[in-house]
Amino acid sequence: MGNTPPPPPPAGLRGRAVLVNFWTLTCINWLRQEPYVRAWSQAYRDDGLVVVGVHTPEFSFEHDTDRVRQAVAARAIDYPVAVDNDYAIWSAFDNHYWPALYFVDADGVISDQHFGEGRYEQSERVIQQLLGVERAPVPVEGVGVEAEADWGQLRTPETYLGFSRGEHFASPNGAALDERRAYDIPERLDLNKWALAGEWTIGPENVVLDGAGGSIAFRFHARDAHLVLSSGVRQPVGFQVLIDGAAPGASHGVDVDEGGNGVLQEGRLYQLVRQHDTVRERTLEIRFGGPGAQAYAFTFG
Repeated sequence: MGNTPPPPPPAGLRGRAVLVNFWTLTCINWLRQEPYVRAWSQAYRDDGLVVVGVHTPEFSFEHDTDRVRQAVAARAIDYPVAVDNDYAIWSAFDNHYWPALYFVDADGVISDQHFGEGRYEQSERVIQQLLGVERAPVPVEGVGVEAEADWGQLRTPETYLGFSRGEHFASPNGAALDERRAYDIPERLDLNKWALAGEWTIGPENVVLDGAGGSIAFRFHARDAHLVLSSGVRQPVGFQVLIDGAAPGASHGVDVDEGGNGVLQEGRLYQLVRQHDTVRERTLEIRFGGPGAQAYAFTFG
């Protein structure tokens, strides 16, 4: 958009420096960016900065306003968040990315923008320029799922599982689209390939477990492994994470214990693995204890 003005701001924002942050609750890139946005909101509020979050959903289950409220509470977000389920704000900004930052000056003109993670010091300098202040950057350190990725060891890309954007599927005999089918995991998975075991339906945006005892396997190279999950049943669905066929131990993610045990209760991103020692190529397997699990995308860090 360059210096094109965004839609006219509400009366209360006229004459104020505004940071607009587009996000969606399952996005690992937003989760790792969010501690910076929170810190800027708190550090520059008294200087006149107004931060406005815009939640624009990527997956269908993210339209649920209660889930957005849960994400806001879980991340301790203390600035206003607009629910953009109809993509009106997204379209008005001609935005195409999660996360996206738009820096709006007192005249309502976008003076800068940034898409994705990183560039934090430069973004903070833009905020300071808009406010006419100058001081040392705010110290920020993300913890848990918000921790910065180990970029030097990240060799596996984000991978969608539904057939509209899915790739690298390795179960024998390929995928049946929108049809319940029994799948198997091959004896060997190549790096960045994934496979299913048990009875699943592969839909446009996810894979859905139709029977008990199903699993998903992924061969990856990264410190962290995450999976976006939701559920089609009311009761919680237990699952177990294995790394190279064994419990993860100290390499468990924040959403599982050392034995690899976790519970799918609400739709969100689940951190399954954080390798605690040397990062190397591993095989991740998630075994679900009952039907109803819906898996959307793997992300890594």
